[in-house]
Amino acid sequence: MTTAHAEHTGHDHRHGEGCGHVAVPHGEHVDYVHDGHLHREHDGHYDECEPTGHVTHEAHPHEHGDGCGHVAVPHGDHVDYLHDGHRHAAHASHYDDH
Repeated sequence: MTTAHAEHTGHDHRHGEGCGHVAVPHGEHVDYVHDGHLHREHDGHYDECEPTGHVTHEAHPHEHGDGCGHVAVPHGDHVDYLHDGHRHAAHASHYDDH
């Protein structure tokens, strides 16, 4: 799975601890949920940080939803859940890693 380098323009808000947006650990950086999408700081600006591939999370016996114990992250037209250091999104009869 790769992440495109698409700059999020017109972003005058600085993300960090206490900024009011959900922080999502993602690999070696942190994404922030803002306006229904995820972005991260990069070289003095913010980039969109969205997956470009479809990666199935194998053998996921847990069902995510209200009260499941994982942080819900609004993401476009669906909700992801933080689980084991990454995001899960329901897709068909499985979960995708984001």
